[in-house]
Amino acid sequence: MPFRHRAVKLGAAIALATSALVTPSADASNPIVTSYYTADPAPLVVGNTLYIYAGRDEAAPGGNNFLMREWRVLSSTDAASWTDHGAKANIGTFKWAGADAWASEVEPRNGRYYWYTSVNGNGAGWMDIGVAVGDSPLGPFTDAKGGPLVSDSTPNSSGLNIDPTVFTDDDGQAYLYWGGYWGVRAAKLKPNMIELDGPVVTPTGLTDYWEAPWMFKRNGLYYMIYAANDTNGCVTSSSYACQRYATATSPLGPWRHRGVVLGQVSSTTNHAGVVQFNGQWYMVYHNANAPGGGNFRRSVAVDLLNFNADGTMQRVTQTTTGPPPNPGTGTGPGTNLAPSATRSTSFVSAWENLAAINNGGVPANSADRGNLAYGNWPERGTQWVEYTWPSSRSINKVATYWFDDGQGIDLPASCQVQYWNGTSYVPVPGQSGCGVAGNTFNTTTFTAVTTTRLRLSITSAPDHSTGVLEWQAFQA
Repeated sequence: MPFRHRAVKLGAAIALATSALVTPSADASNPIVTSYYTADPAPLVVGNTLYIYAGRDEAAPGGNNFLMREWRVLSSTDAASWTDHGAKANIGTFKWAGADAWASEVEPRNGRYYWYTSVNGNGAGWMDIGVAVGDSPLGPFTDAKGGPLVSDSTPNSSGLNIDPTVFTDDDGQAYLYWGGYWGVRAAKLKPNMIELDGPVVTPTGLTDYWEAPWMFKRNGLYYMIYAANDTNGCVTSSSYACQRYATATSPLGPWRHRGVVLGQVSSTTNHAGVVQFNGQWYMVYHNANAPGGGNFRRSVAVDLLNFNADGTMQRVTQTTTGPPPNPGTGTGPGTNLAPSATRSTSFVSAWENLAAINNGGVPANSADRGNLAYGNWPERGTQWVEYTWPSSRSINKVATYWFDDGQGIDLPASCQVQYWNGTSYVPVPGQSGCGVAGNTFNTTTFTAVTTTRLRLSITSAPDHSTGVLEWQAFQA
């Protein structure tokens, strides 16, 4: 199942764009595209591809209002370089609508992809929520309903019906959250994904909610991020916004406010989504940092998101470089084979997790537990972690990110890469130095070996134990 995430009518002359020039970006950087302006990003992972659905800002330089007429799609296989697939829906997709292609999100269900949008209706209401549907993440998308899913006529609707976020729980029940002007709303969706299933409710506990909800689930806990514009630790001026977050033990709350996860950005609006891709969590948001950018000429950025051991979210560091490439488990030379391996160890502490070593995390530093941590306290001396594959693999390089908790687990004194030769474990041939530096990946190269089992033997410093945050093994 795919992972989640999270101003005038132009008339029928605007048609759905079903094809576009596909242009891969050359280098990883933030914003991720600067040839035009993008806003309100919504990430979605399907297979080995991360998609971002975003509105396009078209306001002229110096403009003081939003001009948004289409939604575009970008994709990446490593969360660092991006391919532009062009516009895949626009306000002409909804014949009943008027204008304003505002925030949207795509949710998969039963092999189809439902694109929930904020669009200006022709009726009395200012903004409505429409739904388009396609058979692939790139469409083509067509109107799924022929009218709004939510409008001002919906009982208990928001003061501004914008910013839909849809979350499907493990039991298959889908939930819709939306709303602006402090008016957050929620409702269940029917299995057809285009009708509400029961009353609209007003969630509680989303402290200082303003707009832009995004919902996801991690380790059995529900998370909601949202834009707030208070000056109580959020922003310096209420003209701007931050991203606060809350958690709950059920999809409809009640919610418990937990703090700020993304601070003030360079645009007045702050709209974000969260997604896990190749084992690493990411925050996708917009700012005004592209050349010529501004409050109505925004651009999408992507940065790493990490969690603390207790499940709280670490505040996102906004960068101009973006995240490092995270190719995951592809095929061919240079592919990281670790995520496809079965892991084992000589010993793991009861409070640590062996899953850390090949879950695809990108640690911020050696003390970062945001994507779990493996440690073998209180064992001393030599311990090991091991990968096993169901059939032989050709491997010529590993990279190790050591765990150092500043207490009983310290950087190792030494290490050695070994492989199973069919009879016993022996050192890999031509092994370069097995590095033990902190706060970085230590790369070890060697003459390619063909094996079903690879082992990292780790010898501790005196009176300490050892640990690993990530151990990568690369196909020759």
